[in-house]
Amino acid sequence: MTRVAAIDCGTNSIRLLVADVDPDAGTLVDLDRRMTIVRLGQGVDRTGRLAPEALERTFAACREYAAAIGELGAEKVRFVATSASRDAENREDFVRGVLDILGVEPEVITGDQEAEFSFTGATRELEGTDRYLVVDIGGGSTEFVVGSAHVEAARSVDIGCVRLTERHVRHDPPGEDEVAAIRADVRAAIALAEETVPVREAHTLVGLAGSVTTVAAIALGLEEYDSAAIHRSRIPYGQVAEVTDRLLAMTHEERAAIPVMHPGRVDVIVSGALVLREIMEHIDAPEVVVSEHDILDGIAWSLA
Repeated sequence: MTRVAAIDCGTNSIRLLVADVDPDAGTLVDLDRRMTIVRLGQGVDRTGRLAPEALERTFAACREYAAAIGELGAEKVRFVATSASRDAENREDFVRGVLDILGVEPEVITGDQEAEFSFTGATRELEGTDRYLVVDIGGGSTEFVVGSAHVEAARSVDIGCVRLTERHVRHDPPGEDEVAAIRADVRAAIALAEETVPVREAHTLVGLAGSVTTVAAIALGLEEYDSAAIHRSRIPYGQVAEVTDRLLAMTHEERAAIPVMHPGRVDVIVSGALVLREIMEHIDAPEVVVSEHDILDGIAWSLA
């Protein structure tokens, strides 16, 4: 058994998992799992650069994570950075800051690597050898991965919930033209993914990340966020569509009042829900299997 620390820094959030991993037994036991909304990708789609205040929010979270890693005595640490830091002109400022705080250099991975980690984390503990389509809806990008025991095909496309919100949303609730623009971007991105990933040939849709888990929590009628209730839940398409329609009609204050809504998702959940609904419509998926295990767990497995 190996004690490892995995950090996933995305466009909207940074997350830590400290776990004991036993690859022979196929077990991963959480010791500390946490998430902080840092909005590292703030304005990147418009400026091409990481904003100073976004970097400082991210570095503050890194300092907290460094303390937790030290207290738990993780033997190996891996820091993976995804969409926003891939795209930014000043990503070296980000790399230097993380290295100073955590003592490891962030790996700015490709979309294909991101997809591989997400698939491993989401499916390793699922029973059977089904053919899965794993969809990881992030802040800056969405990954489409098809495979069974291993990845067969993967594609990362630029339709994350933060990116789409910053690109198209100017009103609250968003107007019909803004919703139409988001849906058009999502459809174009799905078509791009479908050039290399046979999304219609998978038997089971598995959805990952905060947009999906939040939609699931609302659909389940939870009064507080409950990872155990959400993990492996099966949400029918009709409920996903109904929740999306409700969110589209809500104001910022109404979305913020939803008991399971993380404050950092209030502004971007509408775009995230639209991405999920469009994907399910496109592949005619009757339901989505929701996983709380994702790229973070895949990173932890890679360390063992």
